Amino acid sequence: MIRVTDEISIAEWELSESFSRASGPGGQNVNKVETAVTLRFEAERSPNLPGPVKTRLRRLAGRRWTVDGALVIQADSHRSQARNREDALARLIDLIARAAVAPKRRVPTRPTLGSKRRRLAAKAQRGAVKRLRGRTEGDAD
Repeated sequence: MIRVTDEISIAEWELSESFSRASGPGGQNVNKVETAVTLRFEAERSPNLPGPVKTRLRRLAGRRWTVDGALVIQADSHRSQARNREDALARLIDLIARAAVAPKRRVPTRPTLGSKRRRLAAKAQRGAVKRLRGRTEGDAD
């Protein structure tokens, strides 16, 4: 079991890894060794994730969420397969931990009486300035 938060843990069977050759620096290593890691987490089928967390995780994952409800993370920034595996798992744990935090409910507030009065006074003053820009009786064009 991989511990994400105090309440959420991920079972090993929910994760699957596949390896491929990574692009970028690495010399001949790039052509020979499969260092890139694709981590697949079956989030929709996971019994360890509550429904609201799955919903938030789907929104956070974006394009990484597949049609069949899996979360796919690609890691190929390091030259070694072990470090890419650690990186992919750390990114998955971070994503689930962020999804586990419920957003604070916004409490709508009303403007104070003083702020309403200040806004109306400013509008009246601005209107007076614009009125003064108009033509006077002595103007003839």
